Amino acid sequence: MRILPDVPLPSGEPGVTPAQLVDGIRSWVTSAPLRELVGHFGGEWPAGDLAAMLAALDDFSARHWDFRGGRERPEAREPALDAATARLVLAGSAALGLVRPVAPARPAYAHLVVLGGLAHACLRRVAYAAHLLRAGPAVTGEVAVLGSFRPLSPAELRTLAAAGGAGGDTEVDALDAAVRLAFGVAEPVDSDGADAGHPHHCWSWRTYRPAGLPPVRVLAAPSSEPDRRRAHTADTQRFWAEHVRLSPGDAVLTVTAPLYVPFQHCDALRTLAVPYRCGIETVGVDPAVADLARLPEPTLTPGRHLQEIRSALRSMRALHAVLDAG
Repeated sequence: MRILPDVPLPSGEPGVTPAQLVDGIRSWVTSAPLRELVGHFGGEWPAGDLAAMLAALDDFSARHWDFRGGRERPEAREPALDAATARLVLAGSAALGLVRPVAPARPAYAHLVVLGGLAHACLRRVAYAAHLLRAGPAVTGEVAVLGSFRPLSPAELRTLAAAGGAGGDTEVDALDAAVRLAFGVAEPVDSDGADAGHPHHCWSWRTYRPAGLPPVRVLAAPSSEPDRRRAHTADTQRFWAEHVRLSPGDAVLTVTAPLYVPFQHCDALRTLAVPYRCGIETVGVDPAVADLARLPEPTLTPGRHLQEIRSALRSMRALHAVLDAG
């Protein structure tokens, strides 16, 4: 695979200014790897200011790189790409920050946030967070494990059972099982929630206290648009922020999969860094960590990479809209 220079994401350093965030968005969006991908798929580079460019790229990616069509990620179709196109996609995706894991940059953080996903991702991300806490960096506040009441598929239920996680049938149940397995805890020390009769309206949280480590809180968020969809990443981040006291300058480390780092980093900038003036650093799970060998991840296809480049573009467009509104 051709190796292209890495394109940095918008900075999440504490104290980053709106102007610096806009510059970071512009730098990523106008980078050579993204331009090359757009051109390869028959697109002309859009004219106009950054807002117009983001809108045009959102529209272009909807026509060429959206294989979900509103469905969950596992239900996305895989496009038929020739070998040269597949190589170009993977090289561009790596340069844009969707492939190579990067270690946390700081020796300490105020909070560590683990983002949910499919069952195998829940297990891997929580296990990686436990590894980070035991190996460093330090976390002075809490570990927040964020999910929703999305029902697990039969395949996810099998994945969870094979890993030793018993009981439950939703994403937050998978995260809860992952916390019990990775941190060696049995019962929460505190819990609360509301059953509103529909998963898009419900919420819950449970707090665990593993020996020698920060408290670990597992949260399920309600949807901000319950009539349209389940809770998504930004909903879970916003819900957590309402339950913890974030201070200006706090450094927050977010853990996800490398594939989702760009879009979930920009979601966190929009929902946490901008309103709370905290710092955001987003890292992907490092598959080289020994603890993860028993938790294999499905092979990621070129179509999945294109889909998440689109997700990153949409997340940057949403972040820019908030910054532009002032």
